[in-house]
Amino acid sequence: MPDHIPDRNGEFDGRTVLVTGAAQGIGAAVAELFAGLGARVAATDRSRDGIHALAAEWSRRQAKAPEGERPAGRLEPYVMDVTDRPSVRSTVARAERELGPVDVLVNVAGILRTGPATELSAEDWSDTFHVNTDGVFHVSQAVAPLMAERGSGCIVTVGSNAAGVPRTGMAAYAASKAAALMFTKCLGLELARSGVRCNVVAPGSTDTAMQRALWTDPGAEQRVIDGDPATYRTGIPLGRIADPRDIADAVAFLASDRARHITMQELYVDGGATLR
Repeated sequence: MPDHIPDRNGEFDGRTVLVTGAAQGIGAAVAELFAGLGARVAATDRSRDGIHALAAEWSRRQAKAPEGERPAGRLEPYVMDVTDRPSVRSTVARAERELGPVDVLVNVAGILRTGPATELSAEDWSDTFHVNTDGVFHVSQAVAPLMAERGSGCIVTVGSNAAGVPRTGMAAYAASKAAALMFTKCLGLELARSGVRCNVVAPGSTDTAMQRALWTDPGAEQRVIDGDPATYRTGIPLGRIADPRDIADAVAFLASDRARHITMQELYVDGGATLR
């Protein structure tokens, strides 16, 4: 991550944001962006080392910034496994006690298990849904009633463009993300009258550890950009792999007051790869 901290503009001053899967990749970018915009961030992940390293790096960069440019935000680490319902509920309760009522929830935690649909193990299928779908359910269900009772709040689920476009070798991942997408939209419909908004950001190929694990040779990145007819996959019209900050910016927009009349929507952030 670069040393630059986003300029403070007060957009999320005084708000509490809970982010899952924040130890790396998109989750880390989301947590850092909200903290840079003034929020009190509960950065959660099941990796204790990863989440504490993120918090330490944030503190280092904050201290390095000129005093007049230091954001008012905080980034606090919380160890939480989204597949463990008691862990989720106790962590949410602790975050609300220590940081304040959660105004924004960002569901980012996810895993990827690849393989032909006919050869996927039951364990890979189950593990994928436990994190990508059950995790969204557990955390949203812990936070949403609190938001509804207060009459405001925003939930953003980071899904995938694979939820809307079939991918070879990604049946479990795509299906789990599609389920999380529809859960989030249904939740948004049920909560709309309470003032709580629920939306989905659907990234395409993004420069994360998950993406790089799929690259087996030096030319892999360019093939993703160019597309691969053999796997029925289009390229990326904008000609680049997304940076995690591209996804974080979209999340922050949907969580902001600028999107106050947007709910139950899916925002694709994939450089045009799905041609939608």
